[in-house]
Amino acid sequence: MKIVISAGPTREFIDPIRFISNSSSGQMGYAVAAEALRRGHEVVLVSGPVAIKAPEGAVLIPVVSAADMAEAVKREFAAADCCIMSAAVADYRPAKILDHKMKKSPGNMVIELERTEDILKALGEVKRPGQLLVGFAAESENLLENAAGKLARKNLDWIVANNISDGFAKTTNACILLGRNGEKIPFSTRPKTELAAALLDAIGI
Repeated sequence: MKIVISAGPTREFIDPIRFISNSSSGQMGYAVAAEALRRGHEVVLVSGPVAIKAPEGAVLIPVVSAADMAEAVKREFAAADCCIMSAAVADYRPAKILDHKMKKSPGNMVIELERTEDILKALGEVKRPGQLLVGFAAESENLLENAAGKLARKNLDWIVANNISDGFAKTTNACILLGRNGEKIPFSTRPKTELAAALLDAIGI
């Protein structure tokens, strides 16, 4: 199978040196990519800026912004059998990027933000029969309710639901895998390398 995997954070620039981002390390996505390669799949890894090395054998497409990631993932998804979107993509970006470094001034500052493209939703709208689309839902409250809503709204086959306190920027993770046919499979805390194998087993790839 050709599997497209997204991983890591995105960076949405305010000026040439400042940006909005998050604390995603990319470890989960990279672990999934390594496990998929071990199983003999062709892997395209679309990765935001991270401090870890891509697994040998993966086709690495480095990206920075949510727009960059959307372009790369949608391009690769057209010929993919499966897409696993584990990246922590920014939901908002500055409406205007300054050409020069923003200077400090008295008082507070307001930065207008605009929505970024919902990549998972866009993929779900063009998904063809037989393609697998897997999302991740990192939540801080109402975990199962929020994840199930995303599963349905975005036409996903599976969604990996985890509390942000369990796995963000850690080497371990715990999650619940929800399927479009009502499956609910819990995974206790374990190294992300082991969790990657368990998730691929459950998804059937």
